[in-house]
Amino acid sequence: MDALVLSKIQFAVTIFYHFLFVPLTIGLVIICAIIETKYFRTKNPLYLQMAEFWGKLFTINMVIGVVTGVTMEFQFGTNWSIYSKFMGDIFGSPLAIEALVAFFLESTFIGVWIFGRKKFSPKIRMISMWCVAVGTNLSALWIITANGFMQNPVGYEIVNGKAQMVDFGALVTNPYAWFMFFHTVVGCYICGSFFVMAVSAYNILRKKSIEMFKKSFKYGLVMATVASILTPIIGHQFGAYTAKVQPTKAAAIEAIWDSGENVSMPLILFTDGEGKPIIDAIKIPGLASFLYTNSFDGKIKGLTELDAENRAQIKAEQGVDLKEGEGIPPVAAVFYSFRIMVTLGIFFIFASLYGVYLWRTKKLEKTKWYLKLITWSVLLPYVAINLGWAVTEMGRQPFVVVGELLTSQAASPLHPAQVWFSLICLILFYMILIVADVYLMLKYIKKGPEKLEEGGAEHAA
Repeated sequence: MDALVLSKIQFAVTIFYHFLFVPLTIGLVIICAIIETKYFRTKNPLYLQMAEFWGKLFTINMVIGVVTGVTMEFQFGTNWSIYSKFMGDIFGSPLAIEALVAFFLESTFIGVWIFGRKKFSPKIRMISMWCVAVGTNLSALWIITANGFMQNPVGYEIVNGKAQMVDFGALVTNPYAWFMFFHTVVGCYICGSFFVMAVSAYNILRKKSIEMFKKSFKYGLVMATVASILTPIIGHQFGAYTAKVQPTKAAAIEAIWDSGENVSMPLILFTDGEGKPIIDAIKIPGLASFLYTNSFDGKIKGLTELDAENRAQIKAEQGVDLKEGEGIPPVAAVFYSFRIMVTLGIFFIFASLYGVYLWRTKKLEKTKWYLKLITWSVLLPYVAINLGWAVTEMGRQPFVVVGELLTSQAASPLHPAQVWFSLICLILFYMILIVADVYLMLKYIKKGPEKLEEGGAEHAA
């Protein structure tokens, strides 16, 4: 493998490792802030117990996640120096704001919460955790704003071979970035809520601190239900907009090779290694057109036509002559990643709704198979959200900045041995972090919450 392929692998490894921590940080902090608010309003020690327990797990995940994010950013200057030169003026503003405002906000107030939680009043505890929650979401917003430019470049001009910002307003109002932000953040809420539900279900099965974990399960269940239902609604609008600005990605998601109107969508579809259909059955007329154009008669360009158009454009504008099939992304990988993500999304909806039914009928504690299912489902949101990023990032290939910079042109001129060395070191480093995170998480989950002050449970609101 050459340095380009190795650099792609290294970045993929880094981003996937990093995104094992980000979704839980964004999702769990909202629940922690809500619990702190309940404690402030009721002064019930049960909520204090909950806040301490979930806050400790949140802190462990956040601290280790920050380390993985730092190493990821270094790759822009090491493995992707050409990309950094091209994008430096664009990336500078949103990433600077993310570091100076969002990260400062969350890191400062998590420090206040950790070191002052036994000294400050419940009101300060509540405000601190909500500041952390705002900071984590703002951090996601500015990072996705930067990424959104790569997917849908706006507010710029090319000067001396580099992208220069001419309209900051266009950058921050980029529709693609906002669709991506809401879709990603709601997915993170699913991750955080299923984590709370899984840990709570595990302890309910163990009959440990049942009162606290039943209440925690309720909070997780409410968030999971709302977020899982919102996800496909936002996802549909996101997909329709993607089809306008990235028709190649949209066609790859559905493995549509032939252009046409009123394009059908088969409910059963399997492809070969190149993403070309080998089995397609039970077709629903016009459904593919509706999903991506909001019209059953909408026209969709197929991958064959798009490949030819993209290669012609790249040759005319950049002088690069791509082979047939190199003007489109790896269709099979995008297609199956999307299918698995959607399947898991459907599971989240039904699992949440059934949980609501069990809660309302007061059968939750007795339905052990459901509690076991939720416990073992804790990793599924991580799988779904990372597959979503795989669709997003792989779907824009062969570009690293759509329409402007090819991935093959963005890598640093490195020797493969150099990338091999850093790749192996990163994998070992991340494995140590993962082991540390899992060990600490399991340690405190099994230990359970601190003992509740006498009489606290009786006053639960």
